[in-house]
Amino acid sequence: MAGRAPSIACICVIGKQNNPLHISLFPPEKRAPLEFSLLLSSCLDIFEARLPRHTVDQDFGLLQAVDDRLSMYGWLTNTGVKFVVVVDMEGRPATVSESRNSAVVGIRDADLKPAFRALQTAYISLLRNPFYDPDEHSPATANAEQRVGSTQITSRNFIREVKRIGDSWAPGVTNL
Repeated sequence: MAGRAPSIACICVIGKQNNPLHISLFPPEKRAPLEFSLLLSSCLDIFEARLPRHTVDQDFGLLQAVDDRLSMYGWLTNTGVKFVVVVDMEGRPATVSESRNSAVVGIRDADLKPAFRALQTAYISLLRNPFYDPDEHSPATANAEQRVGSTQITSRNFIREVKRIGDSWAPGVTNL
């Protein structure tokens, strides 16, 4: 892993009906969307299994280590919306200071809290938009005859903020 540092590979927002609301890949041209969709689906059972124990704390921590390179971390909002961040341990070239500190072999759950807090802030800003109706994005309430809205979040501001979070996160960053 010399010369490489952890980075976010994927950020996903999953609705309370377990429907994907938003998926961003980092970098998008080097990631397979179908692969990440399957990985994200596999973590839903982990959320369900841990739910009775996590009634107060929103941070679900490490959901699963996919392999020696990819790990999935989860966060649950009080509205039942889930955030999943997939970290690639060799996702980007290491900076000079990261190269000197080659003893770091992993990340802590706490390293992702700033990213999850920033995602939650972005989602709250989205909910404050009077033109955004979260119930329109739920498959349970979607009208089959009137497919006016998509089940995906299409807000450019939200998508831009998720991209900023994914691009700027690194282990040890305390504020996004």
